[in-house]
Amino acid sequence: MKFPPVSPIVPPIAALCCAALLVLPSPVAAAPPSIVRPEAPAPMDNSSPLTQSRGNSTVGLTTSMEVLNDSTKLGVGDHVSFRIVEDRHEPIRLFVTDSGEMEIPLVGRVKALDKTCKQLAFEIKPLFEKEYFKTATVIIGLDLVSTKSRGKIFITGQVKSGGVMELMPGDTLTVSQAILKAGGVGDFADKKNIRLVRKKEGVRVATAEALQIAQPKKVSIMKKVGSIFSRKKEATNESTITYLVDLVDILEKGHLERDPELKPGDLIYVPERLINY
Repeated sequence: MKFPPVSPIVPPIAALCCAALLVLPSPVAAAPPSIVRPEAPAPMDNSSPLTQSRGNSTVGLTTSMEVLNDSTKLGVGDHVSFRIVEDRHEPIRLFVTDSGEMEIPLVGRVKALDKTCKQLAFEIKPLFEKEYFKTATVIIGLDLVSTKSRGKIFITGQVKSGGVMELMPGDTLTVSQAILKAGGVGDFADKKNIRLVRKKEGVRVATAEALQIAQPKKVSIMKKVGSIFSRKKEATNESTITYLVDLVDILEKGHLERDPELKPGDLIYVPERLINY
């Protein structure tokens, strides 16, 4: 007896695929992308003085002197970028020396301490136009502000905590602010006749000399009264200028325009009232 030929059983394609998936080993999970780590910061160079940056100045892009910084005064150790628009060269780096000067190309040393970038630019502009340029557009921008002290001021007399104060870069200190910083005036202070002693430009004066000028020897009340009616005048000092400051006008009446801004080397003397009551 003959049997009909049996056709081989062919599994469906879908079944074969499922079987293959069961037989084949599971693929290894892909490794995560490597993390790009930032480079370690460079070690600080302790050999150079610490400075705080004002960011890269826009000297290379500025073509107008009118937009220059006119609020921040330059101090010793400050670095600036300098260029002349008509010169068509890249900006160069200059700095304020310990003497308060700046070495300007083609011009030489000029006084830069306590001047703003805009003020300094307009001051040296005629120097370039005198010999080198028909028109000189001087651009100066502050790059780095030094942390070095601008100098000292001295406060003495009828104040609660007199002594020496440091003027730090960027600080603007007036007579009234310095007195308040010193704890305020004493009970017997003459608040209307505070003396600000300042040395004249270009004239050196020792601190001891300024103190002697600001603090005359104590005399009796009769001599004080007699000196008021005397026609004799005190001998003028050729090395300093003395300003009278009325603290009542400033703090009680609000006349802030009468409050002088202090400079390095200034001395404030708060005298005692003639009659204490």
